[in-house]
Amino acid sequence: MRNKKKLLLLLGLAAVMMLVLSGCANQYQNPKVPTGFFYGSIYKYLAVPMQKLIVWFGQLVGGSNGFGWGVILITLIVRLILLPLMLHQTQKSTRQTEKMKAVKPQINMIQKARANAPAAQAAQLSQLTMDVYKKNNLSMTGGIGCLPLLLQLPIFAGLYQAVQYSPQIAKQAFFGIPLGKPSIVIAIIATLFYVGQSVLSLVGIPPEQRKQMMTMMVVGPGMTLFISLVAPAALALYFLASGIMALVQQVITTYVIMPKIKVDVDRELKENPIVTVIDEAMLAKMTQTATAAIGSTGSVKGVESQATQQNNRSRNAGKQQRRPK
Repeated sequence: MRNKKKLLLLLGLAAVMMLVLSGCANQYQNPKVPTGFFYGSIYKYLAVPMQKLIVWFGQLVGGSNGFGWGVILITLIVRLILLPLMLHQTQKSTRQTEKMKAVKPQINMIQKARANAPAAQAAQLSQLTMDVYKKNNLSMTGGIGCLPLLLQLPIFAGLYQAVQYSPQIAKQAFFGIPLGKPSIVIAIIATLFYVGQSVLSLVGIPPEQRKQMMTMMVVGPGMTLFISLVAPAALALYFLASGIMALVQQVITTYVIMPKIKVDVDRELKENPIVTVIDEAMLAKMTQTATAAIGSTGSVKGVESQATQQNNRSRNAGKQQRRPK
């Protein structure tokens, strides 16, 4: 579920990026600055300050590649500012993943029973799923956070328009590559950094989870390649610098954060074992009760109350397990 939500989020952000790009697609034929509430606001409040910042950095660095280094420096500064937030989000997500391994048998059991359950019982089984998460202090969203990605979107939009509508920036080059035109070289290099980050993210991941992550591994770098191929090279430099920081972040996550969190979660589960909300015996009794209720009444009426009673008993059983002996 966590990977699906993250995939939908990435696709949503990609759609917004395409919307921004589409509004500036004909900038070479029509160099007039954008107007209107949406594109005009982006240009006025994001692109113009970004233009001034790039020019200032470019002049500060100096040389024929100064403006390109300016774009890279701006990106690295933004990513360094966001790094603590992104690492914190990674810690939450990793802790959630580790704890999910302990409750997975209960979740799988409920999902299997719900597949062929009548409507009334399916509702109760769904409630049991929520109880498993709640009683074990787990989030239904999997600890995913979209704030770091959303914070980068204004930088993307501002940088794109800053290059598109500034002849001073667009005519600059970075090692001979015009910043105002697409560059397949920078696009490929930027994509390779994201591919490396995706491959490194699989280290220490169980095989069954790797299959779920394969879609994310393709979508992320694929989006980077596509956007970098159609956008100015200056924006591809933004992705390249972001890819470097993403790779650094993944190294920290894989070799520092994950081992520490695994140790912490193992210790936590020893001190506070997973609460058993449902087991095979409880589930079998609930199914028999529901079947008997349907058979005696000829409908699903009464199943919900019977299942609720069973659910309450399972809750009380979970509380008793937590009481100190």
